[in-house]
Amino acid sequence: MSNEFDISHPPFDLLTEEEQQELLTCLDIGYFGKDETIIETGQSSDYVFVVMKGAVVEFDGQRGEDNEESLIREYAQEDLFGAISIINGSSRYTFRALEETIAWLLPKDIFLKFMDGNSAFAAYFQNTLAEKARLLESRRSKQQGGGDMSAFMLAKVGASVLREAVVLDSGTSILEATRTMREQQADCLLVRKGSQFGMVTRTDLLEGVVLKEMTLEADICDLASYNLLTVQSDDFLFNALVLMTRHKVQRVVVFDGPKLEGLVELTDVLSFFSSQSHVIGLQIERASNLEELARAAKGTTDLVSGLVSQGVKIRFAMDLLAALNGRIIAKAFEHLVPEEIRQKCCLLVMGSEGRGEQVLKTDQDNALILADDLEWPECSKVMEKFTNTLLDFGYPLCPGNIMVSNSEWVMTESEWKKKLGQWTSSVEGTGLMNLAIFVDAHAVAGDSRLFNRLRDSLFSTLEGNDVFYSYFGMPLRRFSTPLTFFGGLKSSDGMDIKKGGIFPIVHGVRTMALQFKIKETNTFQRLEALAEKRVIKKDFADDLAEALAVMSTLRLHQQLKAETGQAAMDEANLISAVGLNKLDRDLLREALHMVKEFKSRMSHRYHLER
Repeated sequence: MSNEFDISHPPFDLLTEEEQQELLTCLDIGYFGKDETIIETGQSSDYVFVVMKGAVVEFDGQRGEDNEESLIREYAQEDLFGAISIINGSSRYTFRALEETIAWLLPKDIFLKFMDGNSAFAAYFQNTLAEKARLLESRRSKQQGGGDMSAFMLAKVGASVLREAVVLDSGTSILEATRTMREQQADCLLVRKGSQFGMVTRTDLLEGVVLKEMTLEADICDLASYNLLTVQSDDFLFNALVLMTRHKVQRVVVFDGPKLEGLVELTDVLSFFSSQSHVIGLQIERASNLEELARAAKGTTDLVSGLVSQGVKIRFAMDLLAALNGRIIAKAFEHLVPEEIRQKCCLLVMGSEGRGEQVLKTDQDNALILADDLEWPECSKVMEKFTNTLLDFGYPLCPGNIMVSNSEWVMTESEWKKKLGQWTSSVEGTGLMNLAIFVDAHAVAGDSRLFNRLRDSLFSTLEGNDVFYSYFGMPLRRFSTPLTFFGGLKSSDGMDIKKGGIFPIVHGVRTMALQFKIKETNTFQRLEALAEKRVIKKDFADDLAEALAVMSTLRLHQQLKAETGQAAMDEANLISAVGLNKLDRDLLREALHMVKEFKSRMSHRYHLER
């Protein structure tokens, strides 16, 4: 009967072939009647149990006011329990058969032997959700043949395409600098002026001599640009690509701490990166009209499918798509709005676009801030055209009409300040919902100072207003976590992962970010900032981030099914536990337990129970 045990599931797939064979020869079978206690609180376990049939419930041993035991979770077919009891020497909780149950029994001494001899197997039981997910995803990527793409995603700047920089000191003439660039066959050089570095490109040299009529003996320092984009040598190469895409530059400067290491050029990164993202990026930048820009925009869905199929982590895909979508929207705005107008307004994207967490084209959520002294009679007409242009690009209209084609989302800076004041003093749903949307806003075109002043004013207005945060945080309790009474996954037709899992994390983190004046809008970055400020512990922040990534990945797979007609569009957020493999079921269940714990902590922090 041992041969029927499935060793392809985690953590047993982490064992070597020899260990797996030993496992199969040592397994026994246990039978437990309904309500029979399998492990008692404080008792040490002699086995690790894997449920073959039936169900086991875990209790924490405490009884509430109704004298009912507090349930932690349920274990069903193929679920494992008892390992932590062996590792810790005794069980913190009680395990009891919910119904007649049959389980595989792995003896304690064999389990400990595997723990001592196999670090990956041991790590599965000792790691946090974030560490466990990375371990399992890495193994799954190798099994699916995604190793090449994973290798790229983890490639570091300093170990891949780093170029040595040509560095000249201040006082070098334009003539000498030009000769040096030609001798070194370089397209650019760095200029050292004290402790500061600037960059000069071939185009800078040409413009300096021809357009600015500088002499060949002029100091090269006078031509240099000192507002450089930089990365650290141990940063991910992918982040350098995102940075260059977002800021429309061809190269970034690389440092190791304060020490200059060299340059990374876009052409080198693109040759290293075997996907079509660079093609879309180039199409966006080269688009000279809206038709060409539309063609580039419509390639992003295929790009996402390609990235996901190659095992790219969800955060990398989100970052790249946010950069590409930001450029598409900004360029559309630039095509339709005259430059003199753009200098006196600021276009915002909001919702998942503002947070940089969209992976497919989401509903248009945008707004416009106008300078108080701007006179622009054609504003409503142009914004209507802008909305329709994005619709043609594949960005659906917002069902709530939160778009620049709606005059309620186009206001002067003073009007916006007044409106934000109304929303912050409101306790009704619409005002707080609108404020939550604005809190995720990100400036993509125009004068960002208009937005920065409003955001900073909002931070100051809400400082110390504890009552406000109790109301603002309340929506995270609106949707129940899709776990059964016994802590297992709900296995109905489908659980709404956006409402029950993703939204509570996003909104809870948004609430804390607003309170602690965190300017980042991305939920992952907000979690990192909250951990740096010690608002929450780093381990908990990492686990929350991984829970969000797990649920976002599963949602993306379902959305792609809807996009390709394999699922109905109204099922794009519905995840069926029955349709998941064991790896995804385990990660999802742990993720939802993290959501449940987070909601409990937020309820305590902001007194949301009242």
